[in-house]
Amino acid sequence: MRLDEPSWWYEAEGKPFIARALSPISALYARAVEHRLNRSKSYRSSLPVICVGNLTVGGTGKTPFAMHIAEELKALGEQPAFLTRGYRGSVKTAHWVDTESDTAHDVGDEPLLLARVAPTLVSKDRPDGARAIEESGRASVIVMDDGLQNPSLAKDFTFAIVDGRRGIGNGMVLPAGPLRARLAFQLARVDAIIVNNPPGSAVRENGLSFLRSHFSGPICKSRPEPSGDVEWLRGARVVAFAGIANPQRFFHLLEALGAQIAAVVQRPDHHFFSQDDAREILDFAAKHKAMLVTTEKDWVRLKGGSGALAELKQQSRTLPIRTVLDKTERELLIPLLQSALRKARQALASSRGR
Repeated sequence: MRLDEPSWWYEAEGKPFIARALSPISALYARAVEHRLNRSKSYRSSLPVICVGNLTVGGTGKTPFAMHIAEELKALGEQPAFLTRGYRGSVKTAHWVDTESDTAHDVGDEPLLLARVAPTLVSKDRPDGARAIEESGRASVIVMDDGLQNPSLAKDFTFAIVDGRRGIGNGMVLPAGPLRARLAFQLARVDAIIVNNPPGSAVRENGLSFLRSHFSGPICKSRPEPSGDVEWLRGARVVAFAGIANPQRFFHLLEALGAQIAAVVQRPDHHFFSQDDAREILDFAAKHKAMLVTTEKDWVRLKGGSGALAELKQQSRTLPIRTVLDKTERELLIPLLQSALRKARQALASSRGR
């Protein structure tokens, strides 16, 4: 379900009239989600499956964390491969992403970023995708980008990423709130929660307290950090544009790094910029005598464009982002990952021995 996020989902106090009015629809939606998940059969891969997902709709930093987990797995001697549905991509069957020839129109934007870190397979059908990865011999573990609410592939360990500033919003299910299903129902399918807190943002403590009281597993904190030199942003006058969920997180980060934002252009998540969009953004930059800055996710969607789109891509700089965990948080998570991999392989060996 793709929705523009209403601000009242995240109001700090109380539930507005519209949320209360939509609650009967939310109850029906939640019941339908639970019915689907409870009745679905899951394919058990011959490889361990690590899932990185969201409890809510909207941006939480899920993809950078998936990339972080893949790097951690490689440090452990594993060969991770990403499995993703390739949202808004045109490929219909299981397809290995080629960063040289594929565009976001082919495979979606996030797979192009994931493929920089590890082999990435796009498949609308997750079991088919898992089988393709198994048969390729390219991986020892599957990292499933998104899919917490997808029951078709059995998971061995599931991370839920939560935005630290917005938390779980008003705690209500779509469309009355941002939750994809009832919180208790989702938490029963989660092994660890990662609270991703952007620099300069206050953590929504009431949401964290609620999670701690309803979840017995580990809750760790992470933060997004720019990857590489950022001195070019300090004092720079910029026009920032983004077509992502929760673009304010990106704009706040630019300000925290010292940029002077002259104007921002926001579009919906996964938005494919048009020639008119590109001309508008270029005109803003000329008017404000400012540098153009965007996210890597937006920049890869400009690939293959002509005219104003090609000019926009050429003139724009990106701010690469990575996920960082403090030493104590990492020391907690790595043993959990190792244990999940060991148990998955022991279970597979036991089933083969019967």
